[in-house]
Amino acid sequence: MLTKKVKKRVSFLSLLLISLVIAVFFILKSLTSNILYFKSPTDIQLSQDIIFNKKIRVGGMVKKNSIKINAQEIKFVITDLKNEIFVSYSGTVPNLFSEGKGVVAEGKLKDKNFFIADRILAKHDEKYMPPELKDLMKKNVK
Repeated sequence: MLTKKVKKRVSFLSLLLISLVIAVFFILKSLTSNILYFKSPTDIQLSQDIIFNKKIRVGGMVKKNSIKINAQEIKFVITDLKNEIFVSYSGTVPNLFSEGKGVVAEGKLKDKNFFIADRILAKHDEKYMPPELKDLMKKNVK
């Protein structure tokens, strides 16, 4: 036989637990709708259930001799040394963007071989140093 005080505590804790579970559910639900998945060209080629015109990130290396620049856009090829994907981008690219370097392009797939990028993110290794800082350090060492 439970007293009134114990019943109140149990109902309060139950309500608190249910509220917490509902809050965690909505937080996780909102996070999953905002996640951009990173895929390599091989992942895209092998994927059977890929959704076109959905925002994703494609990453790999910029293929040598593949960058073509005209007035409106930059076209290049991202490779993971197994497969390639053609990328079209309108806008300015980061300073680190060059052939043979790592890159992540954010945008939408038109098909398994063509990607239209909204944003280009250049990747660098842990040894990277901005050119301005490198020049400043060279001056200070001398």
